[in-house]
Formats: sequence, C-alpha cells, structure tokens
Amino acid sequence: MESNTYSSGVIRHFQHPHNYGKINNADGIGIVGNVVCGDEMRLYIKVEDDIIKDVKFETFGCVAAISTSSVVTDLAKGKRIKDALKITNSKILKELGGLPLIKIHCSLLAVDALYEAIYDYLSKNKKKIPEKVQKKHNQLKRA
Repeated sequence: MESNTYSSGVIRHFQHPHNYGKINNADGIGIVGNVVCGDEMRLYIKVEDDIIKDVKFETFGCVAAISTSSVVTDLAKGKRIKDALKITNSKILKELGGLPLIKIHCSLLAVDALYEAIYDYLSKNKKKIPEKVQKKHNQLKRA
C-alpha cells in the first residue's frame, strides 16, 4: 500500500483487535519497542505440547501498531513453535491489506514481539533455541 491511508483490514483490526489483553502466568512474554515512534508491544504466549494454545497482546501505540499486534496473534494462535517462527512482516502486511510505507516498522515490531515471547518460553524451559531466534534476540538487546 503506497498511500498514506489505512486499508479496511487495518481499520477493522484497530477498531476490534483480536486477542487483546494479558495472560497471567504466561509461558513466554515478548516486550519490544521503538524509541523513535514510541510504540511498545507486549505479547504473551501459553504453550502446550509445543503448540501456542493462547496468545494475547497489550500495545501502546498507533493504529498500525495495534492492528499488526492483533494480526500476529491471529497468525500464531494454534501453531507449533517452529511454524510460528515462519510468520513474517510480509504475511502480516498481506493479512492487513498493506500499510503506509512510514508504518511498515510496526509489522516488524509485531514479529519481534512474537520472537521475543518464543525466546522467553524456550529459555525458561531450557529448550534448544533456534539460531535465528537467538540472533534476533541479540539484535533486539543491542538496540
């Protein structure tokens, strides 16, 4: 989407976000933010038998940040950890019908929040952390 307007998918997810809220005693929590725009995302996962059984988010941010948080939870819910790690910002953008170029970073934040929640879950449970998850975690820690 090249214009500065939001698609109907973005507006729908902003007005009626899916999976909004907090999971008490979450198995994994991903917290990411963008200092430039001020968005902060918290993503909570509940995992059973390597499947993300529940996922919720709390986002302080713009229309795009809330919409991308909603979509990433839809895409991750019910997926095996390894399949959830295949979720990309391109999939989020497709699901939403695009975002203005200046807001694409919000879809990257949503993916980062998911990766951080998975990293948190795997590390707490002393499970093997895939190289791409470790690499992403290290990048986010440096930022």
